[in-house]
Amino acid sequence: MNPRGHACPALSAEQARADHSRYVQRIRRRYPDELALLPPGPPVRQTMTQTLQTLRQRGLAVPAALRVLRQLVMERLVVLDCEQQAPLAEITRAVTELAEIALDEACTLAFAELDDLYGAPMTEASPDAPARRAELWVIGMGKLGARELNVSSDIDLIYVYDQDGQTAGNAAGRNRITNHEYFAKAIKHIYNTVGDITEHGQVFRVDLALRPNGNSGPPAVSLGALEEYFLVQGREWERFAWLKSRVIAPASSIAARSASALRGSVLPFVFRKYLDYNVFESLRTLHRQIRDHAAKRAAGNPGRSNDVKLSRGGIREIEFTVQLLQVVRGGQFPELRTRPTLDALQRVAKAGLMPPATAESLARAYEFLRCVEHRIQYLDDQQTHLMPTRDDDLAWIAATMGYPDVCAFLCELDTHRETVAHEFDILLGGSTQGGCHGKGCNGRNGRSAVEDLQGVLPSLPEAFAAKVAQWCDHPRVLALREDARVRLVRLVERTAAWLDEGRASEQAALRLADWLEPMLRRESYLALLQERPSVHERLLRLLGAAKWPARYLVKHPGVIDELAGRQLMEERFDATQFEADLEERRTALRRTGEDDEEELLNLLRRAHHAEVFRTLARDVEGVLTVEQVADDLSALADTVLRVTARWCWQRLKNRHREEPAFAIIGYGKLGGKELGYGSDLDIVFVYEDEDERAGEIYAGFVRKLINWLQVKTGEGDLFEIDTALRPNGNSGLLVTSFTAYEDYQRGRGSNTAWTWEHQAMTRARFVLGQAALAPRFDAVREAVITAERDHTALAQEIRAMREKVRAAHPVKGDQFEIKHSPGGMVDVEFVVQYLVLAHSAAHPELRGNLGNITLLRHAESAGLLSPGMGQGAGDAYRELRRLQHRARLDEVPTQLPAADAVALATPVLALWRHVLGTDGAPA
Repeated sequence: MNPRGHACPALSAEQARADHSRYVQRIRRRYPDELALLPPGPPVRQTMTQTLQTLRQRGLAVPAALRVLRQLVMERLVVLDCEQQAPLAEITRAVTELAEIALDEACTLAFAELDDLYGAPMTEASPDAPARRAELWVIGMGKLGARELNVSSDIDLIYVYDQDGQTAGNAAGRNRITNHEYFAKAIKHIYNTVGDITEHGQVFRVDLALRPNGNSGPPAVSLGALEEYFLVQGREWERFAWLKSRVIAPASSIAARSASALRGSVLPFVFRKYLDYNVFESLRTLHRQIRDHAAKRAAGNPGRSNDVKLSRGGIREIEFTVQLLQVVRGGQFPELRTRPTLDALQRVAKAGLMPPATAESLARAYEFLRCVEHRIQYLDDQQTHLMPTRDDDLAWIAATMGYPDVCAFLCELDTHRETVAHEFDILLGGSTQGGCHGKGCNGRNGRSAVEDLQGVLPSLPEAFAAKVAQWCDHPRVLALREDARVRLVRLVERTAAWLDEGRASEQAALRLADWLEPMLRRESYLALLQERPSVHERLLRLLGAAKWPARYLVKHPGVIDELAGRQLMEERFDATQFEADLEERRTALRRTGEDDEEELLNLLRRAHHAEVFRTLARDVEGVLTVEQVADDLSALADTVLRVTARWCWQRLKNRHREEPAFAIIGYGKLGGKELGYGSDLDIVFVYEDEDERAGEIYAGFVRKLINWLQVKTGEGDLFEIDTALRPNGNSGLLVTSFTAYEDYQRGRGSNTAWTWEHQAMTRARFVLGQAALAPRFDAVREAVITAERDHTALAQEIRAMREKVRAAHPVKGDQFEIKHSPGGMVDVEFVVQYLVLAHSAAHPELRGNLGNITLLRHAESAGLLSPGMGQGAGDAYRELRRLQHRARLDEVPTQLPAADAVALATPVLALWRHVLGTDGAPA
């Protein structure tokens, strides 16, 4: 049934003919002889330029030839689209390239005429650069910038010139004018060429309203004036407008890449270096204004409410949805920076910001709605997005889109619009100050935010109320803009409601307040928590579970956005994906010329901190065991080392080969894959390279690599690096040839490793480097740990080393320190090292770097321990690690009352006595 209640008649192929379009009928009547001038097939730059030249040869001036060319192209596009179902991209590319051709021709024409009158516009000479011709850049905005122009669109342009100055004067040296005046005249000339309506119509309607200061601003601005405007006056909605900006003419400027300076101004304006949730309210306000305007237009004409672009569920809501995600995160995730809507949808899905199924649904809706929009405009070449009211027009649209009847088409239209509206409302459909749900959430009632804070105090638990009361006259709170203070009030009210419902603890609320206080200068975090209640609730759970996360969040507040991830608790660290994401972001930075060293350092730090925080969130929620946390943090460190080493080598000025012939050997917690939060990395660097400069080159490389890892930038650091385990310790070379390393470890020559260094070798592993060095290192390690040793002497040395470690970490007599007390973790580690060094020659199952618990089980299976001893000590060690890990998360001492530790210490002490032969605990 159709909307009037009648049955929908079936549509025929005859109803899908292009000549139903009144616009096509007019073109065919007006230009019957010219239609054949456009070569067969989809119009592309080459065929359109060729046709333009043919029209010029027939005596048409450039402006007239461009107008006729447009008519020929549009007639062809209607045929391709409606009769042959051409892809949307084919249509939008043709219209975009037509605009680029027209504007390039218009620029050429304008500059030639104005140069004759006034001379070329020139920059001012300086000691560093001679005077040269000043450049005008025609910047396409919106769909033109994104190469997705529709068939009857106006073109949104902004004109920017690179430098002020004055023209050179005409042939007689007269008529000098300022560059500003020259380019204002050029813009008027360009408009006449492209936008004037003549007997052949116009090429494109031109809109300059997006320029700085809108219609009250000058037609062209200098690059310096644009930069100042962005800094002082640029509004939030303009960031969305500039997101799709692109220099589209003159072609000579594009080819010479002279507009690269413009990118340096636009990118930081559009994409902030932090997660920018403040834009939610700005885009919500803009969208509300657009809807209000559309509603006013429709007030006297109900048909105007059926707008496929601006009405609910229309094209604009898809664009807003994807652009919002790009602008919020594009500063930190450069791979999201792209202009076309369909490409952006794929990227936000790949980044985990939208479920792939949702992105696919929005992409299908976008293509459908754009195709409908084109057919609406094909009818009469009008810039409209309103569904037609004539039944025959509606039937033609349905037929050209392949539907059997109008009802099937309208049903599909409604389905897509509902999908779009639903997703838009999820992301942006909240109320203006939205964010408070539950008891205690009150309206403003004309009061100030500080008065609202005071008003909510009676409903808060005592300690939380005391903390919030301090904010009422806190300088940071008073310095906030009123809308930010309102956000703060809403967060307090929502937290209070969740406390009342038992969804959060008072300890969590207090830690949230402590975390928020130093963050108050960065209003984006208030906006994030307000806009994302799920992040607010998950943050409270995280803060309530342990103390250390709050400290981490103060150091790295940007990582809080990771709590918004839908798959956070279901996933584990994926090294391959992490590395691919980093490379993709680096490629995105390179495309815009931003891949300098500082930006790469920050990129590495942001990615590392975010991944550590994901692991931390899973940890405190109980999703991961202590061993899994260590596995993931160790795999993360390996990956960060691999990427950092690769990028450092590629940027090393004196590198002499594509890939470095070097390796990183990990010791200690890195070697044993037992890293914790904030662990430093024990590393030895080796190389094997016959080049006569190798020592110097690799020394410089390693210094650079350590600096990249340790230096503190605005985003913090990566790791502290400890190289004390290299041959000869801190007095040795920073990087050693592999041969020298092997000789040192295997006792060749007078300079050889000590027993404690062999103990360290039990936990060493090849982390990264030239593939050929991996088996060579494994052979050295095996030779070292299986070397023949005097067991009595070895036990004595290990006991002596244990005493030195204990002396450096004294413990009160009535306390049990988890790591250092007799029966603690270090006892287990030293016993395992002894077992490996003394017995791995006879028992190959002890040679692998398998971790203390597994090696204890192997030793028991080999008969080196009494039945049950390895299992019992291993279980105790696992629990000691868990207690240590928990204590560090809670930032409390790693000590227990001695009486409470007896059950854990007893199996470890038994292990120590059995293996190292002392009577009772070590003294």
